[in-house]
Amino acid sequence: MTPPADPGFVPDAADLAELDEWFRQYDALAGAGDVAGTADLAMFPLNTVTDDVAGEGSARQLDRAAYLEMMGGVLGGGGDLRMESRRTPYFLTRSLAVVLTEAEFTIDGRPQRVRYADLLVRTGGQWRFQTMVQGGWGGQAG
Repeated sequence: MTPPADPGFVPDAADLAELDEWFRQYDALAGAGDVAGTADLAMFPLNTVTDDVAGEGSARQLDRAAYLEMMGGVLGGGGDLRMESRRTPYFLTRSLAVVLTEAEFTIDGRPQRVRYADLLVRTGGQWRFQTMVQGGWGGQAG
């Protein structure tokens, strides 16, 4: 595949700062276990894409109730949670961005490294996450 000669939209410092602030807000809510707060930052129906331990990929859509149920078990579990994330945004347009994240979560002293991607959509002047892509959730989010 040949990349286009014109890279298209190139974000400026304000675009990058706005997206960075959105993730600071999301991380603060997630770190506090505020699942409903993270849901307020989503665009429903929310797409989730994953695979399972056998390598079988899957995709599904979640409404707010299904998101709260799924993420309640992840974020609402209590315990000591610390997160460090390195994010790389790729703006497709001023209102569409794919963000790749490499993160380390430490839960009750046990570190876990993850890599995932989010598709964010700006609507009504606000960023919303609309698609979450992360391997390994097939057995949990099936």
